[in-house]
Amino acid sequence: MSNPYQSQPDRAFWSRSVARLDPDDVDPVGDVPFHIHADDQVATAGSCFAQHISRALQARGFPYLITEPGPIEQNYGVYPARFGNIYTARQLVQLFQRAFGLFSPQDTVWERGGAFFDPFRPQIETGGFATPEDLHADRETHLAAVRRMFETADVLIFTLGLTEGWVSSNDGAVVPLAPGVVAEAAPGVVYNPHNFSVQETVDDLRAAIRHARVLRPDLKIILTVSPVPLIATIGSQHVLSATAYSKAILRVAAEMVSGSEPAVAYFPSYEMITGAHNGSRFLADDLRTVLPEGVAQVMSAFARHYLTSELAPAPQARPHPSPERLRQNTEVGLVICDEEVIDR
Repeated sequence: MSNPYQSQPDRAFWSRSVARLDPDDVDPVGDVPFHIHADDQVATAGSCFAQHISRALQARGFPYLITEPGPIEQNYGVYPARFGNIYTARQLVQLFQRAFGLFSPQDTVWERGGAFFDPFRPQIETGGFATPEDLHADRETHLAAVRRMFETADVLIFTLGLTEGWVSSNDGAVVPLAPGVVAEAAPGVVYNPHNFSVQETVDDLRAAIRHARVLRPDLKIILTVSPVPLIATIGSQHVLSATAYSKAILRVAAEMVSGSEPAVAYFPSYEMITGAHNGSRFLADDLRTVLPEGVAQVMSAFARHYLTSELAPAPQARPHPSPERLRQNTEVGLVICDEEVIDR
């Protein structure tokens, strides 16, 4: 008899690659389709966990693309442009479409107590904007920076965070937070909760890739799934079951897309933090916050597999983070999560 598993490497066996190893030695990264080079323009987007990747890249001297520079205290430099958390793949598609004039949502301003908020980045300006005109002017500057990001990025790392979202019944616009959490939507605009399916997430990811590669045909993409559980669910399930369901959808969608699209990779940060071999040791007491040790473990594997060792000086035209910003960006406690306000 011929055992078809005899030729498989150690990584294919649980006992050899997980159970018998020290947790720090478990490395679930398989073959990688490409590497990130020292002169690559790297952009990140997604849920709060995506911020750890950008910080690790900067700390290692790799150029991180910032197209909308400004003071870190005002949420600049957290991502390439000041778009805040992008929790769902549909948000990513619509960000591109809004930036390039392919989609113009009807609901453009939320209001609370005389302050005005951007529905698509409701916490980007502390306390809101003073006037709707200020908001619109800032949005135009912001969307121009988003266009520059898609026009210049060599690598896009997108962290899938949630499947639950809020969709406008008027035109299908998706916002990161439900109206009422931060501010109220415009009169007559109704948002309904929606839990995106595997197929919807796959279709949205492929649409985002298709859009981006019109501008950058050789764009390399890395998909990850955030290990941070839902802070709350709008559905009838227990939040633990809702989290398992959501992460399962995202993990399957990431696998389907990375397995079928060229130059799209999946990086297993989710498994490295939540795997049974770790026993929750990388999570704080709230079982949501990823501890610095966990971030270090994930980013060490990421650097080992994806980053080349050669470093090139960054071009002078590229905004470069100041030493103070780099210091602030490496402090794990400064991760910005829009969803935290739900349970404040």
